Amino acid sequence: MYNVSNADGTVGKAIQVLDQVASFRRPVRFSELLANSPFPKPTLYRLVQTLSNQGMLAFDPERQTYSMGIRLVRLAHSAWRYSSLVPVARPYIEELAAKVGEAVHLAQLDNGHVLFVDKCKATDHFETLAQAGKIAPGYCTGVGKAILAFMPEVEQNRALDQQSYTAYTPFTLTNRAALMTEIAQIKEDGFAYDREEHEQGIISIACPILNGQGRVVGAVSIATSTNRYTIKNLEKQRPNLMRSANLIGAEAELWQVPIWN
Repeated sequence: MYNVSNADGTVGKAIQVLDQVASFRRPVRFSELLANSPFPKPTLYRLVQTLSNQGMLAFDPERQTYSMGIRLVRLAHSAWRYSSLVPVARPYIEELAAKVGEAVHLAQLDNGHVLFVDKCKATDHFETLAQAGKIAPGYCTGVGKAILAFMPEVEQNRALDQQSYTAYTPFTLTNRAALMTEIAQIKEDGFAYDREEHEQGIISIACPILNGQGRVVGAVSIATSTNRYTIKNLEKQRPNLMRSANLIGAEAELWQVPIWN
C-alpha cells in the first residue's frame, strides 16, 4: 500500500518492516519476514532489532516470533483518538444507525484506499466486509467514490492512479474512464452508490463529509443487503444520511480533523 523511496531512508525501511509484520496478523518468525522482504538479511535483522529495542516490535524468545509492540499500540491509540473522525462522528453515526435500522460506516481515504474508521450495526441480519480498521479499494466502495468525487483535482488524480481496478464482482467498474464518468455524476448529485461493486449482495449509499471550507475529510454510508433493500429503496434514506454527514462536517471543523489523502 505504501511505497518507500530511497529518500525515505532508514525510517521508511523500518515502517515498511512494521507494515510487513502487521500484514501477517499473527506473530511471525524472522525467516518468514526474510522470505518476503526486499531487504538483505543483515539489513532486515538490524531493522527488526532496532524496532524491538524501541518497543515498536515485541519479541517472544520462547517461540522466536515478532509481533506489534506495546509502544506502537500506544501510538496507534493516540492517533486513532486525535487523528480520525471517530470521536467527532460517533454520536451521529449511532443515531443514524438507530434511525435507519441498517449498518452505518465511517471512512477516510489513505493513499487512494478507504480506511474504515468506525461502524455501527443496527441489525444482525447481514454482515459486510467493512470493519473498523479494515482497508478497501476506493474505486468500488460507496464511501470511496464519495470521497474521490469531492477531492481537489491534483489529489484526485493521484488517488485515481493508485486504484487497481480489479473486478471484485460482475458489477465492479474496472477502468478509470468508467469511474470518472460516475465520479462526475456523484459530484453533481452529492452522494454515491455501491451497487454490489465490492461485495455481491451488499449495497450502500454514501455521502462525503465536508468541513467548513468545503474540503472533503471523509464519508459516511448506510449499507444493507439486497435481500432487504433495493437501490431505489435505499435512496429514501438519503435525507437522513446527508443530515448526519453535514453535522459531522460541522463538528469536524471545530475539532480540526486532519485531512487524509
